[in-house]
Amino acid sequence: MAGNTLCHSICHKVIEKFAEEIDSTVSSSPIVISSNIQKYFGPENTLYLKGNLVLIDFSILEIAIFASELRSNLIIDKYRLHYMDSNRRMLFRYDNASHHPEIISYPHHKHTPNEVMPASMPLLQDVLNEISAIIIENSSKKS
Repeated sequence: MAGNTLCHSICHKVIEKFAEEIDSTVSSSPIVISSNIQKYFGPENTLYLKGNLVLIDFSILEIAIFASELRSNLIIDKYRLHYMDSNRRMLFRYDNASHHPEIISYPHHKHTPNEVMPASMPLLQDVLNEISAIIIENSSKKS
């Protein structure tokens, strides 16, 4: 019984650390003006994280991640990182929904308005960097 308690404590720390890293990435990003991230810690060391970030140009990044722990390793079971402009039109989405078996990185892929392409699951910081580049490009077009 004590072994299970210790494992539960260690395993839960893996999930907690992941949630803290998401919080840290969001709070340190200069392009995020508000966030609404909810975390649901479930049984057997699982985490469902969902919410959205409003960015400096009023675009929105919706986040949904279901993670679990296996032998002290973080496993991302499902994810969706859906980026939309201020009019709620999709600019891109990373996900691992199993609906594009033709993609070499199946089930991982990236949607853009015109195509679906191979991709791996990006780190949240990488997505925010990609969005920053889009915001900069769009603001230079308006100048």
